[in-house]
Amino acid sequence: MFNLSRYFSTLSFVLIVLAAGGLGLLYRELSLHQISELAESRNVAMAQVFENALRQPLERLISVSIGRDGGEMLRSGEVETLRENSQILMRDTAVIKVNIYNRLGLTVFSTDARQVGESRLENPGFRSAINGVVLSELVHRNTADTMEGSVSDVDLLSSYIPIYGEGHMIEGVFELYQDVSPFMAQSRRSLWWVMAGVLSVCAALYLMQYLVVRRAQRILKEQEGRIKSARDTLEIQVDARTAELKRANSQLEEEVGVRRQAESKLNYLAYHDPLTGLANRRCFIERLEESMQEAVRSEQRLAVLFIDLDQFKQVNDSLGHGVGDELLVAVASRLSEHVRLIDMLARLGGDEFICLMEGVRNEEDVALLAQEINAAFAAAFLLGEHELFLSASIGICLYPGDGDNVLELMRNADTAMYRAKGQGRGLFHFYTPEMTRDARERIRLENLLRGALDNDEISLHFQPQVDAADGRLVGAEALARWDSPRLGSVSPVRFIPLAEDSGMIIALGSWVLRESCRQIVQWQAAGFDLPQVSVNISVKQLERPGFVNDLAAIIAETGVTPACLKLEITESVVLAMADACALLERVRALGVTLALDDFGTGYSSLSYLKLLPVDQLKIDRSFIIGIGSNSGDEAIIETVMALARSLGFEVLAEGVETVGQAEFLSGHGCHQFQGFLYGKAVAADEFQATWQARP
Repeated sequence: MFNLSRYFSTLSFVLIVLAAGGLGLLYRELSLHQISELAESRNVAMAQVFENALRQPLERLISVSIGRDGGEMLRSGEVETLRENSQILMRDTAVIKVNIYNRLGLTVFSTDARQVGESRLENPGFRSAINGVVLSELVHRNTADTMEGSVSDVDLLSSYIPIYGEGHMIEGVFELYQDVSPFMAQSRRSLWWVMAGVLSVCAALYLMQYLVVRRAQRILKEQEGRIKSARDTLEIQVDARTAELKRANSQLEEEVGVRRQAESKLNYLAYHDPLTGLANRRCFIERLEESMQEAVRSEQRLAVLFIDLDQFKQVNDSLGHGVGDELLVAVASRLSEHVRLIDMLARLGGDEFICLMEGVRNEEDVALLAQEINAAFAAAFLLGEHELFLSASIGICLYPGDGDNVLELMRNADTAMYRAKGQGRGLFHFYTPEMTRDARERIRLENLLRGALDNDEISLHFQPQVDAADGRLVGAEALARWDSPRLGSVSPVRFIPLAEDSGMIIALGSWVLRESCRQIVQWQAAGFDLPQVSVNISVKQLERPGFVNDLAAIIAETGVTPACLKLEITESVVLAMADACALLERVRALGVTLALDDFGTGYSSLSYLKLLPVDQLKIDRSFIIGIGSNSGDEAIIETVMALARSLGFEVLAEGVETVGQAEFLSGHGCHQFQGFLYGKAVAADEFQATWQARP
């Protein structure tokens, strides 16, 4: 027979002991948390006292450590004075030690002189504080060094606290050690009292519960007899319930049918795209695997066509995702209805579709299918009040020649699609092994470019810009050059588009801008007063919300005169940004000159052009080449000159290589020239030596 009292007493004792231990641990953790928060707030307050009392020597110490003061070193007397003042501030406080780190993680000051010069760059506390978050750690030390000497068996709380400079920028990090041994001792004493109280209460509770359970066991024995008599009555009720369940059986069968329908719907959703109703990625992969196995058995070929809609993002951005979804549904419907040779059509996601063609006899069959797909986009898509024209880029790979497995076939078809997209809109392209090699070479080049700035492989060259009237030097264009130890001299035509696509143009453009400003200041200090330096700006730089603030910071940091800096933007930048005029007005408000580069090759309207706050138009070299041989190019140049005069723009012609070109441009009112006729782009030292020697 089950002995309730025995099992209860054993189980309750175990649970009470566990509960008491858990409460003790919880109280200990709460006490430690409270002590840490109190000590951290005192450390933060003490750090503020340090910063307020010793602001000037601290700022000088940090500035010297990161090289802001032109390489000056802090005198040892100043360091000792700072250490003495720190000791005075810590006197009669619980703070026993202070370390100060600059933003590079270097220990620039410590009350323990032996630690000066150590690096804490990888320390979690330092990394948290340099990102603006205070981090503290409670530790126990057998011995610890203080300004007063050495102490033993001590509990310390170390806090890493950011040091803010001008503009609320983090200039460095405080590390304060506070002796919290008295608090920890008090916490331990309190813990013992709490544990004793909890155990006493639990013991009393255990005794009371034990008495109650013994009484309950006696009552249960009395009720056992009543239960036996009730069992007979229960059997009668069970018989009645059985008859009732039989009546409910028909209802259960109906519920099973509903459940099967739900399972069928879930299975459909698992293999179909919920928006278009087409097969999804999972369904396509399984079908492709089966088709590959069948193709091996029947010795046939199959084709995978990767379809990507051209400029679909513009539809979403301009008309909204609702219209974009309607357009995807319409595309799926049109492809399913009008393309005859597709064995399976699926949507991978976004604006990407993929289709399978089985029983391929030759490439002409696949080309015919690709042409049918492109033809399906010939007519406009009518969505409510919107009439949308769309095209698609198609990449094609064949099995078994272009891949051995599903993922390889899909990847190669995707690669071919990007090659088709790069050649224009509405085209298709077959996969070739060279595409994979090109993709790998691109990845290799991108990896090397990522380390080029850190390894000082990027340099600036400068090409002169001269006055059309007298040949006087009026400026120069800063051009990035990459001299790789592994690749040699890499053409900007290769690495600039790569930087644009990979997003590295942000870091590269910022570096070119800062180095150009530094070079202007350096030339002025050497007596070479170059009026202006032009720097090309990418649309991705301008799209960053903080571009104007970053530009202002670079101007302030380098000390360059804003009028000596000219930023060159292209018409594509203007077209890509909705608020281009407002942004350029903010740039111009800094005192920086603006130029519209490659003018005539873009698509900006004249009504929009007159609103741009630019000072100069640069005629693209593609028009300059045609002077003397192409009347159309000459007519365009004459039109640009007339337009510039009417809008009050200065005109610079780039790519001037012959005297005849210069005379033609000068005769039609061009103000400045740039090109090989006046000099190639050269390094800063050579540029200065060449032009400073001229009158």
